[in-house]
Amino acid sequence: MSNFPHLTELATTVRRLRGPSGCPWDSEQTWASMRPYLLEECHEALEAIDADDAPLLQEELGDLLFVIMLLAAIGQDRGDFTLEQVAADIGAKMVRRHPHVFAGAQEVDPGGIAAWEARKARDPDRKDRPRLAGVPRSLPGLLRTHRQAEKAAAVGFDWPDHRGVLAKLREELDELDQALASGEPTAIEHEYGDALMALANLGRHIGTPPEAALRRANARFASRFGTMEHIARDRDRDLPALRPAALEGLWEEAQAA
Repeated sequence: MSNFPHLTELATTVRRLRGPSGCPWDSEQTWASMRPYLLEECHEALEAIDADDAPLLQEELGDLLFVIMLLAAIGQDRGDFTLEQVAADIGAKMVRRHPHVFAGAQEVDPGGIAAWEARKARDPDRKDRPRLAGVPRSLPGLLRTHRQAEKAAAVGFDWPDHRGVLAKLREELDELDQALASGEPTAIEHEYGDALMALANLGRHIGTPPEAALRRANARFASRFGTMEHIARDRDRDLPALRPAALEGLWEEAQAA
């Protein structure tokens, strides 16, 4: 990292924090204990991206980089790997996955997820590995659906366009309606899950990743509901005491605002 002095300095800082005269908190961390911090920093970076806030994203990427370096330092202390090995592995992988750029291969890269998944499947370390094994079970449900469907689509298991997904969604909603009529909890959960998966798959075909769309929808809802509360307070009205029609009126005002 000689050409990146600040990266070297950060790595040195992390080692010092983990050292004998360092910070007790940093030195006692494990991979498991760092899990919530890694997840938190990833989500804060996503929020900065959603806000299109470059200074904030710079800050959040720095926080995320620190967590990654700390995780690598823990690996080194355990005798498992070093930060240098982490960088070497990912560098070699990126070169291997882009033969049309680095290896002088004659193939014309078609781009997109399908081409990427095809190159991944040719990796020696992925031989005989199930295609969906690389999608973490701990991902949020919508994101896991999106990534699994991308990998399945790479081998042609997909609808030709968004119309096919919409037809499938209507089919799943009809089946959910039937399950609701039956009152059977297991059937209701099953059909509801299938409908959610179909809706999540629609995002791939309309260029809108479902997790991002839902995250922004949640932000809009929180903002509008907060405006509703503000309007109600200004009028000395208690939301729980209002009738549905009055609540709907406040919601429409909040949307207009």
